[in-house]
Amino acid sequence: MSYEVKQLDKFQYIDVGEGEPLVLFHGLFGALSNFEDLIDRFKDTHRVIVPLLPLFSLDLLSTTVGGLQKYVNRFFEKLDISDMHLLGNSLGGHVALVQVLKHPERIKTLILTGSSGLFENGMGDTYPKRGDRDYIRKKTEFTFYDPKMATEELVNEVFEITNNRLKVIKIIALAKSAIRNNLGQELNGIQQPTLLIWGKNDQVTPPFVAEEFHKLIPNSELHFIDKCGHAPMMEVPAEFNVLLEAFLKKHRSEAK
Repeated sequence: MSYEVKQLDKFQYIDVGEGEPLVLFHGLFGALSNFEDLIDRFKDTHRVIVPLLPLFSLDLLSTTVGGLQKYVNRFFEKLDISDMHLLGNSLGGHVALVQVLKHPERIKTLILTGSSGLFENGMGDTYPKRGDRDYIRKKTEFTFYDPKMATEELVNEVFEITNNRLKVIKIIALAKSAIRNNLGQELNGIQQPTLLIWGKNDQVTPPFVAEEFHKLIPNSELHFIDKCGHAPMMEVPAEFNVLLEAFLKKHRSEAK
């Protein structure tokens, strides 16, 4: 990525552009680069902020969805970010949901894509499997509709993570926390306008999950993208950005 990663105390993040804040949360195997096309599109109209979630640097007891939510809340307080459009993919969507439920006053709209929080079809009981590159490649391909999206670079990144014993322990801790932290009983409390963008071929959080989010979140709209998996902003960025832009324009002048 060509954007500078800033450091403020313990927080690392991208912060580009001016305007209403658009904050992006990546997923469990995600990184800042997942949002490259999105940042390029919206940095001229919004202040785009992408914190690097501390998936592997929190102590083990804090390596939970709740621990990540507390971290991002401290980040928002430190940067004094409010009136934001908050977007999360996969585990990042789950963290965004907990944040809006606990601190709705900072958030103007919510955008979820392939979010956990209700149901997710994880990588299987044996995942992550160390030392087996073919296995890691197949599991990385599982994320996308088009297996070619699982580039050698991406497979190498996941392979490196799953060959580190402590990182594997923390991945398992986060995955178990996401399964335990089911938000089905709380979602009707979300008042923010919510955009759901889902891959029609998402195998991790299948389409029925999006439909359930749509049913449970009162002020929500749902859009499916065909021939798309679990990370629409990566796999079909043009279609994703058109939907996001229309939503942001619709809610640009609304009060919190």
